[in-house]
Amino acid sequence: MQKRGEWYIMGRKLNQYGTTCHRETATAGEGGKLLHMNRRQGKWAGVLVGLLLLAACATVPLTGRHQINLIPDSQMNALSFKEYDQVLAESKLSDDPEQTALVKKVGRRIKHAVEEYFRNQGQSDRLAGYDWEFNLIQSDQVNAWCMPGGKVAFYTGILPICQDEAGVAVVMGHEVSHAIARHGSERMSQGLLMQMGGMALSSALKNKPQKTQSLYMAAFAVGAQYGAMLPFSRAQESEADHMGLIFMAMAGYDPHEAPKFWERMTAQGGAKPPEFLSTHPSDARRIRDLEALIPEAMKYYRPAGG
Repeated sequence: MQKRGEWYIMGRKLNQYGTTCHRETATAGEGGKLLHMNRRQGKWAGVLVGLLLLAACATVPLTGRHQINLIPDSQMNALSFKEYDQVLAESKLSDDPEQTALVKKVGRRIKHAVEEYFRNQGQSDRLAGYDWEFNLIQSDQVNAWCMPGGKVAFYTGILPICQDEAGVAVVMGHEVSHAIARHGSERMSQGLLMQMGGMALSSALKNKPQKTQSLYMAAFAVGAQYGAMLPFSRAQESEADHMGLIFMAMAGYDPHEAPKFWERMTAQGGAKPPEFLSTHPSDARRIRDLEALIPEAMKYYRPAGG
């Protein structure tokens, strides 16, 4: 029985992530109608929302998971680039040339692997509008992230846990995969859907700029504490692990290094675990899942110079 406050489409309740995408045509919900949380708003509001959800369905590369994405990449990238520039303007970049060169080198290799993957799939247009950038911020934060459009930031505090180039590649592949899978856009779309009734981002920015900014901060947690991202869902984290393994392998880095990195990250826990660990929970299940994915990733592995 449908409860007040629940949204249904095709007879299925939206889950906590706002996703219930399917390839089928919409059918009737309970009682032959698509219901909205408040009947007084009329059944047509629910029908329109259902059609909007169907039109907004997208598919995550490699995993094939269906997701809701209401926001055109061009708009998301423009917002991301603006925020990224603000992060750099208010941060101190590392003055260590060796560490900075390492982050940029790994970033370029992962970038080329991503571009090669989509080129082989005939989907290079998925990267349209990307303007890759890799920067190392001087900070004790154990953190790294990638905004939509390929805007990457590493913090010097995570490098000792990475230990070496392969460790940087594990983190780089994972964070870039969040952007490639449009996880941030997915989370912001869920916010637009639930809080603004599916309003287009352009309209939201114009009519409700403060609320839209809050949604962006909820999706990327940029503002109060730059780079401190809210936890992704377990499904999104698993996708980033899966895709990250493939991309690092294609870039010439051994996928076996991924579980080792997460074991080192787990060892950083304690009374005050690092920010990266609080938003990227590392546990036995995660490491087990990574190890199970290694045989697939090894099919893509081409050692550097090999």
